[in-house]
Amino acid sequence: MSTIKEHPNPENPEELSGLKITEPKEWAAGIPAVWAAFKDVLEEENPMRGMRALLHMNQKKGFDCSSCAWPDPDDDRSPIAEYCENGAKALAWEATTKKLTPEFFTSNSVYDLAKLNDFEIGKKGRIAQPVFLAKGATHYQPISWGDAFKRIAEHLNSLESPNEAAFYTSGRTSNEASFVYQLFVREFGTNNMPDCSNMCHESTSVALAEVIGIGKGTVTLNDFYDTDVIVIMGQNPGTNHPRMLTALEKAKQNGSKIIAINPLHEAGLTAFKNPQTTKGLLGISTQLADVYLQVKINGDMALLKALEVLLYQHEQENPGTVFDHEFIQSSTGGYLDFIHNLQKYDAATMAAEAGVPLEQMQQAADLLKHTNKIIICWAMGITQHTNGVDTIKEIVNLALLKGSIGKPGAGLCPVRGHSNVQGNRTMLIWDNPKPESLDKLKEVFDFEPPREKGYDVVEAIKAMHEGKLKVFFSMGGNFLQATPDTTYTAEAMSNLKLTVHVSTKLNRAHLVSGDESIILPTFARSDKDMTNGIAQIVSCENSMGVVQQSVGNLEPVSDQYLSEPEIVCRMAKATLANRSVINWDRYASNYDFIRDDIEKVIPGFKDYNKRIREPGGFYLPNIVRDGKFKTSKYGDKAEFSVTGLPSHHIADDEYYMTTIRSHDQFNTTIYGLDDRYRGIHQERRVIFMNAKDIAKAGFKAGDKVDIYCYYKGKERIARLFVIVPYNIPERNTATYYPETNVLVPIDSVADKSNTPTSKLVYVKIKPHQ
Repeated sequence: MSTIKEHPNPENPEELSGLKITEPKEWAAGIPAVWAAFKDVLEEENPMRGMRALLHMNQKKGFDCSSCAWPDPDDDRSPIAEYCENGAKALAWEATTKKLTPEFFTSNSVYDLAKLNDFEIGKKGRIAQPVFLAKGATHYQPISWGDAFKRIAEHLNSLESPNEAAFYTSGRTSNEASFVYQLFVREFGTNNMPDCSNMCHESTSVALAEVIGIGKGTVTLNDFYDTDVIVIMGQNPGTNHPRMLTALEKAKQNGSKIIAINPLHEAGLTAFKNPQTTKGLLGISTQLADVYLQVKINGDMALLKALEVLLYQHEQENPGTVFDHEFIQSSTGGYLDFIHNLQKYDAATMAAEAGVPLEQMQQAADLLKHTNKIIICWAMGITQHTNGVDTIKEIVNLALLKGSIGKPGAGLCPVRGHSNVQGNRTMLIWDNPKPESLDKLKEVFDFEPPREKGYDVVEAIKAMHEGKLKVFFSMGGNFLQATPDTTYTAEAMSNLKLTVHVSTKLNRAHLVSGDESIILPTFARSDKDMTNGIAQIVSCENSMGVVQQSVGNLEPVSDQYLSEPEIVCRMAKATLANRSVINWDRYASNYDFIRDDIEKVIPGFKDYNKRIREPGGFYLPNIVRDGKFKTSKYGDKAEFSVTGLPSHHIADDEYYMTTIRSHDQFNTTIYGLDDRYRGIHQERRVIFMNAKDIAKAGFKAGDKVDIYCYYKGKERIARLFVIVPYNIPERNTATYYPETNVLVPIDSVADKSNTPTSKLVYVKIKPHQ
C-alpha cells in the first residue's frame, strides 16, 4: 500500500447541497411522518423484509429500537406501529441490504471516503467483514476475526500500563455486552471507560445523585397519564423523542397542562397530529403547549428562579396553599437556606434575564401553584452548559417546594437520548465507579479491579493529544463526530497506535485513525443472533428504568458478523489468556450465563433470566419512586440546593450559539438532508438567526457566512453556512451538529460533570471567505 499524501478530512466537506426553505410547521407528525417513515424503509431494503422488522420493533417479544430511550407502554402496544418516524428511519438505516464488501474498500481509499459528507458515508451500506488499515496504508483491507483479535491483543499487551488504553461505549450497546465489556476492561486493569453519557446526561447523573440519592429519573410512563402539569425544558420531543408526543397527547386528553420552555419555536412542542388515530389522519391536531416560554439560550436558571419567586409570593399571600410544607419538613433538608437565598431575587429581573415576559411567567406559575402532580422533563438543552449541574439542582428545588416527587403523577424525567445509555451505566460502564461496585466485582470474580478514576470523554481526548493513550477501542458510536472540538479530537486520534471500532456501518471516526485501525462488524438490533442454534436474547434499560428483552428477527446480510458480547469475549480471551479468571467461552456460548452473573453483581436483577422473558420486562428498584431519599448531607432526606446565576458577557459583535439536531438525524447519524418541521430542505450547513440580528449586522437571508469561536484566545472556524431567519431570541443562534462541533472548545465543560458545553458557544459571524 502507498503512503497517504494528505490527512483525511475530519469534518464534513464545505459544500452546499441546494438549500430550499419553506414555512416552519406549527404541528408535528401527521401523514407526512407516515410517508417519511415508509419511504426510507422502502429505499433501503426489500419491502417485505422492512415490514417484517417494523411489526417486530418495540413489541414485547421483539427488538428494541436502536434510537431513543423513550419507554414502551407497560400495557397494550400497537400491533402495527409501536414506533415513530425516526424509529423507522433508524431501522431502515441499520437493516439495509446494501453492504460493503472487500471490493468496496479496494475501490475507495480512506482519503476519498472522507471527502463525502456524513449522510453519504452512512448511506453506503453495512460493513460485511472485519477490515484493517495498516500503518501508512491508503485503503482498508479484509482481515480474519482471528487475526484481528491477535493484533488487538498484541497492542494491548505491549502497553507499559493498562491505563494507556481507553474503551468507549455508545448507548446502543446491550446490557449483556456492556457487562462483559466492563468486566474485561477492569480485569485488564483500567477504569478508562469514557461513554456517551459523559457527553449528554452526565450533568443529570451528578446532580440527582447528590440531591435525591439516585442519578436517574423518578417517574414511569403511566405517571404522564395521571398528572396535572408537564414542564418540558431544553428538549424538542417532536424531533429527538417523537414517541413522547403520544404520551403528551394522552396526558392532554386526561386534562394535563403543558409548559414548554425552549429558545426555538418547535413544532413538536406546539401541536401533534397522531397518525395512528382517525383524528390525526384527518389533519386534526392536539394542541400541546398551554404556555410557551421562549427562553434565551441558558436562561433556564433565571427562569426557574423567577417561577420560584412567584410561587413564594403566592405562598406568602396564602400560607400553606402553594408549598407542600409537610413534605418539606419530613423529607427535605436545607429549606431555610434555600428560601434565604431565593429572597435575594426579583421575579421581574429574573424574567428579563431569562428573556421571557413577566406575564407569561405568571401564567406558568398559575398552572403550578395549586397542584403537586407535576412532572419536569429535560434533555441536552439543560445538561450541556457550564452550569448544567446547578440548573438540574434548581429543577429539583422546584419539585421539592411542591412536594412533586416520589408520588404518582409527579417527579423528575431526564429524557435519555440513546436507547441503552442508562443501561450502560447500570452495567458499570463508568470511569468513576463506586467502591461498593468494585468490591462486589472482587467478591464474585476473585480479582482486584482498579480503584483509581479513569478517563471520561474529554479527559480521554486530552490524553490522546498528550500521547498518554496508545489504544482506543470504541464499542459502537461515531466518536469523532459526537465529541467537541473536531479538529483537536482528530489530531488526538491521529496520535494513537491503534483504533478499533465495533460498528454496523461506516462513519467518519473510521477515517481519522491512529497508526493502525480495525473495524469489527456486528449485528444490528434487528438482526437474528443465533449461537449454538439458539436465538440469543439481549436486554436494554429505557429512560424510566424498565429492563426488557430485545430479539432480532431479520437474517443478517453477512455471515461474517459477531455479536458484541462475543466480540468482547474473544478479545478478552486473546488478550488475557491464562491470566484471566473468567470463563469467556461460557459467556459467548449463551448470554443467559452473562445474566446469571449480572444478577450476582448488580442490585435489582434477581431472577434476571426469568423476568427478562416476561412480556414487557421489569422495573429496576428506584428509592425515590418509593418516596425515599439518600443524600450525604441530610441522610434519608432530599437536599435543597443554593445556586447562583450563570454570568454571560459577549461583545457587541458576538452571539450565543447552540447546536441542535435536524429532524432527519439521530445523534450523529444523518438519515437525510431535510429538517421538515423547521422548513429546511436539502441542506445542513445553515445558521438560524433572529431577523433583527440579521439586519443589524448588515446581512440578509441566504447570505453565506463563516462562524468563528475565540474561546481563550484560540480561533476556531466553521466555514460556509447559510443564514436562515428564524423565530429565536435576539443574539441567539442555532446550528446543526456535528457540522459545528468544531466550534465547541475542548476546555469548555460543565462544572462537576465535565460535559462539553455544546449548547452554548460564543461566536462571531463574518461573510464567507
